[in-house]
Amino acid sequence: MISDDKQGRKSKTRNILNKSKDESARWHIDLQPWASPTPSLTYEALRFLKYISTSQTSCENMNMNSLTGNSETTKKPWTICLDERFSLIHQIKSKQCRLYSLGLGSDDNQFEISMASSRCEVHRFDPSIKSAHIQEGQHLWYHRLSIDWRDPNPVIAAHRLRSNTKKLGTILNEFGHQKIDILKADMESAEWKILENLILEDIVEQIGQLVFEVHIHWPGFEVSGNDSTVVRYWYSLLKELELKDFRLFHTYKDLSKPQMFLKKEAFNASSSYILSWVNTRWK
Repeated sequence: MISDDKQGRKSKTRNILNKSKDESARWHIDLQPWASPTPSLTYEALRFLKYISTSQTSCENMNMNSLTGNSETTKKPWTICLDERFSLIHQIKSKQCRLYSLGLGSDDNQFEISMASSRCEVHRFDPSIKSAHIQEGQHLWYHRLSIDWRDPNPVIAAHRLRSNTKKLGTILNEFGHQKIDILKADMESAEWKILENLILEDIVEQIGQLVFEVHIHWPGFEVSGNDSTVVRYWYSLLKELELKDFRLFHTYKDLSKPQMFLKKEAFNASSSYILSWVNTRWK
């Protein structure tokens, strides 16, 4: 497993410790204004669905098969941008790219295998894996860890059962990694709170491209409020990404899933979308 240099690791740890002491550290995202003069699910839903369906930047090259010679297709379109103007293609060609894949028991690992075949360093985190760490080939590692939006507190008895659950920032520090070229997540409705944590702790700035499956048939784990409040929160999270210079370049609407929006057949929405962003500041 490749670690970043020790000096960088110390610097990163020091920065995180300093930030934890900073009284101005953020605890909540900034909510966007309501989509209408009075809160309305219809207006919030239409604004949100239009936002996730509209590309913010173009990408001409989104196919890994041309690089790996692999003709097998993934079960889901985990789309990354390989345009020369973004750094990922150069990282892949120089064999310096790193992918983190977050999952919950899915057997859809063709994307990870394809990236490992291109000599990208791939780490797949899944609590259903039988061993703590498994290395498959030269570039693919499986870890029996679940990514969460909080670290377990060992003082609380119930949290001890989640000893294999950690925040992404914690894992980056433990692995000695300062950056991730691609973060892929299929977290079955935990993605909203995980994304919020990445934004609040500025971990998202260490990521080059995000490929997230988002679920909108219910609010998601620990997302509370009435329907219009929930959708406003989702929208505000994505606007935070935009403020961090992430741009949406691909949207996949999964028509194989139930067509549900917050438990309602409404707005011609699918219950699941795969969204791909590129960090336009990524070097």
